[in-house]
Amino acid sequence: MEVLREKVEEEEEAEREEAAERAERAEKVERVIRPAEVSKEAILSQDELRDLEGKLMAIEIPTPADHTIVSQVPIDVTKLPPSYTTNSLKEEHLLMVADNFSRQYSHLCPDRVPLFLHPLNECNVPKFVSTTLRPTLMPYPELYNWDSCAQFVSDFLTMVPLVDPLKPCQKGNCFDFSTLLCSMLIGSGYDAYCVNGYGSLDLCLMDLTREVCPLTVKPKEVVKKKEKAVPKKYAIKPPRDLTSRFEQEQEEKRIQEIKELEQKRLKEEEDRLLELEKAKPDPLHGLRVHSWVLVLSGKREVPESFFIDPLTGRSYSTKDDHFLGIESLWNHKNYWINMQDCWNCCKELVFDLGDPVRWEYMLLGTDKPHLSLTDEDEEGLDDDDDVEDLEFETRCPSGKKVIQYKKAQLEKWSPYLNNNGLVCRLTTYEDLQCTKVLEIKEWYQNREDMLELKHINKTTGLHVDYFKPGHPQALCVHSYKSMLPEMDRVMEFYKMIRVDGLVKREETPMTMTEYYQGRSDFLSYRHINFGPRVKKLTQNSAESNPRPMVKITERFFRNPAKPADEDVAERVFLIAEERIQLRYHCRDDYITANKREFLRRTEVDSKGNKIIMTPDMCISYEVEPMEHTKKLLYQYETMIHLKNEEKLSRHQAWESELEVLEILKLREEEEEAHALTISIYDTKRNEKSKEYREAMSWFPGPQERVLHEEHLRQVEAQLDYLAPFLAQLPPGEKLTRWQAVRLKDECLSDFKQRLIDKANLIQARFEKETQELQKKQQWYQENQVTLTPEDEDLYLSYCSQAMFRIRILEQRLNRHKELAPLKYLALEEKLYKDPRLIDFVKVFV
Repeated sequence: MEVLREKVEEEEEAEREEAAERAERAEKVERVIRPAEVSKEAILSQDELRDLEGKLMAIEIPTPADHTIVSQVPIDVTKLPPSYTTNSLKEEHLLMVADNFSRQYSHLCPDRVPLFLHPLNECNVPKFVSTTLRPTLMPYPELYNWDSCAQFVSDFLTMVPLVDPLKPCQKGNCFDFSTLLCSMLIGSGYDAYCVNGYGSLDLCLMDLTREVCPLTVKPKEVVKKKEKAVPKKYAIKPPRDLTSRFEQEQEEKRIQEIKELEQKRLKEEEDRLLELEKAKPDPLHGLRVHSWVLVLSGKREVPESFFIDPLTGRSYSTKDDHFLGIESLWNHKNYWINMQDCWNCCKELVFDLGDPVRWEYMLLGTDKPHLSLTDEDEEGLDDDDDVEDLEFETRCPSGKKVIQYKKAQLEKWSPYLNNNGLVCRLTTYEDLQCTKVLEIKEWYQNREDMLELKHINKTTGLHVDYFKPGHPQALCVHSYKSMLPEMDRVMEFYKMIRVDGLVKREETPMTMTEYYQGRSDFLSYRHINFGPRVKKLTQNSAESNPRPMVKITERFFRNPAKPADEDVAERVFLIAEERIQLRYHCRDDYITANKREFLRRTEVDSKGNKIIMTPDMCISYEVEPMEHTKKLLYQYETMIHLKNEEKLSRHQAWESELEVLEILKLREEEEEAHALTISIYDTKRNEKSKEYREAMSWFPGPQERVLHEEHLRQVEAQLDYLAPFLAQLPPGEKLTRWQAVRLKDECLSDFKQRLIDKANLIQARFEKETQELQKKQQWYQENQVTLTPEDEDLYLSYCSQAMFRIRILEQRLNRHKELAPLKYLALEEKLYKDPRLIDFVKVFV
């Protein structure tokens, strides 16, 4: 009982101490923050009130006109809305409130810098900072998220440092950036605020030379843990290790010493580089005024509050060392003063704006804005804040911007500024002085050849080109060191685009490897070995003098329609040795597979006599021998079939060589032409659209215009289906065999892709309608009890209409699946019968 009594007494003593501390803290807050409030117990006399009023009036508050400002660019004031040149009655009243608030603040906190409340605008008219924020939602989907908004503001405006880094002024570009970005973020639904505080030298001067470029940061690769194999019960024990443990320990010690020396050397090199990168001491550290944007958590599913530097468009944590302190912050509704100590930068700050102990607010209440805009202001806002399409597209001033990072340089251009479609270039260097180039990355837009990214490694000389879907040859990635034929290169193609199912092709001076998917013959791999080329005096081109094929290796996926014993997994044509090797798929319950080898001899000897099939011409190994495979007739038919397959494989390998030459030639032409595509909706650049509008303007009435459009539609209907592909050939050139085959394949591939796209579109609409119906049904199940009869009628009507749409889409999809193969076969037959191709598309023999 004594112990319990002591515990109770200790708890009561702790509660009394805590209550005393709370009372003392409340008294201090009342004395420091609210000394001007009149309490019931202490009422100031008339003499004391006159004395306090005289003290407040004697306080001189620096006005923005006293600040040194940037040289002003002449502005035509007549073109600005009235809200720029005058203040409304509400704004005048708010300026008086702000002036009184600033005097009280200077009286209570004489050691702190004056508040940044009402700077002068472009017309030298004082404006309260909260009224400069105009929540604006831009009509561009790209500007709906904070990262794209910040990047747009960073690119759109030009950064000019403050003339006096110790004083903010109305021409300080960091405040202009913050105001514009904060207005866009509030309009997009974020809880954003403009911040007036202190930043580091690099932050204020937009110096990114000690920052790593975000484009060079590689995403972390998730390392998968290797699962330990379960030891088998009857596994064979490994042989006994008879090596010397002493020698192993000595070798490990030697390797460890080498590693330690290497780590020490790397540590010294790292320290030396850090010393070089270390910034020089800033004499104005902690005094440089800067403005940025604070985004609080809550709205737009923001999980954690963060800072945005509007000069660079980058986001930072609220505990970042670049932000040294906060004086005040504001949005379009109110103004808050930071009453917390910034001894540890912004790391210890609590951004609870509803706490009057930490944040002193100017206007009572924060739910609604206290300054409503008049009609004139709203009209001026719409006219002023609209961003034209051309300005949004250009973004960077004069269309170009250069940013210097640590060991990297980023260059940006607006679309269509460069003739080759270049919009961004990232150059990475080896040293801090940026003298030795390591690699270059170039991004492109609106290219007809669908080139999207070009990566050049200056150390290895490797070039990698990345393409968007839509290239004439379905190219996805092209890696090479030289554009000359028969050199090291890798070509990757988009899946399900090509008719032959090719997805990757690797080439070296003596080999070529191809990978396939989705073929009807289940071919998955083809590897060709070439021999030295026979020199010819008259013809020296690779097309006229192809490399001799020595060996062709082909591999196949499993064909479930065939037994594993008869389904070929790999076949090798040893052309120089006149042999053919076969390896079949292995059955699930077997550990070995069937193998056969044929000695391919000519059908006649030197005297012209036919050679008869003999047993020694076929060597086979069968896991489970069968009677019919031992017969010479079966072996003879198999060998004849393999001979025909070898001819076809050699022809396909030859076509692959020609295709490589054609792709290289096409890439050279595309790089020389670097033509750009122009959208039909881009009326300013589309010459055809301009000509059409000018031509249509000649027709006096709508009836003549309708007749003209009908005539154009009839002309388009009679167009040749091969015309787009024949237009790629030089005019007047005679059609060759490989060109005809390429035209046929391209026409079929294009038609196949159109059929696939149509099916995908119908399927996507079908899935969307189904998901919406399921959500509606789930909503009905959850709210069935509380629904009114009108709501139930609306629900039943919606379900009926949704089921009707789903049935129509299902019927369209099934009909498309039935007709698509027939349409494809009809086009293929039409191509084979086309008089321009009939002499070239015959099967190679």
